[in-house]
Amino acid sequence: MAFQFQEGEVLLFDKPLGWTSFDVVNFVRSFIRRMYDIKKLKVGHAGTLDPMATGLLILCTGKKTKAIDSYQGMDKVYVGEMQLGATTPSFDKETEIDKTFDISALNFDQLKETSTHFLGEIEQVPPLYSAIKIKGERAYNLVRKDQEVALKARKININAFNITTYESPFASFYVECSKGTYIRSLVRDFGENLSNGAYLTALKRTQIGDFKLSDAMTIDDFKQKVFLETGKEEASPEMK
Repeated sequence: MAFQFQEGEVLLFDKPLGWTSFDVVNFVRSFIRRMYDIKKLKVGHAGTLDPMATGLLILCTGKKTKAIDSYQGMDKVYVGEMQLGATTPSFDKETEIDKTFDISALNFDQLKETSTHFLGEIEQVPPLYSAIKIKGERAYNLVRKDQEVALKARKININAFNITTYESPFASFYVECSKGTYIRSLVRDFGENLSNGAYLTALKRTQIGDFKLSDAMTIDDFKQKVFLETGKEEASPEMK
């Protein structure tokens, strides 16, 4: 079936490492407009992924953008990795380590037991390095300008939080959670609960509601589908 971008499409992408969610939206919108000679097209995403995260990103086009809020409200599933024994200001690898801790006494059973403390409804403070807007400006921009930022705790639900492997200092994990959950904050709080430190080193979103990463396209997959449908092929411009 041919794409109906203006009537509306729901597109599943495997977001590349290093791209922001808006990078994907901007690239897809520009590519569609150029390849189909469309002057104006609405494209939006249903749930931000950090640049250092990969995995499932839902994009909606045309009239389907009206459904974005319903997709954003769905539960999500992630797999990832954290490094124990250290912290960073951004709670991930985007900033340098600011504190280190002795983790020689930590063991797998201790990590598994600690993860159970986060199940159910909990309060979570988002990272200061986040896209949350404060008086119209993103929190991460304010932090980078050395301005004081205070974010309020939010109620979220953690349906599952399993530590799957531990090879010091790295632990792998699996999370099922509600809308609004910051996995970076979960990792930060996990480290603090151990009277230690932890920061996120890798993250992949594998599911949103019933939408699965296994059904998602890469950017190159999408380009090839469009080339096949339009009969056009061109060297894509650099995205950045």
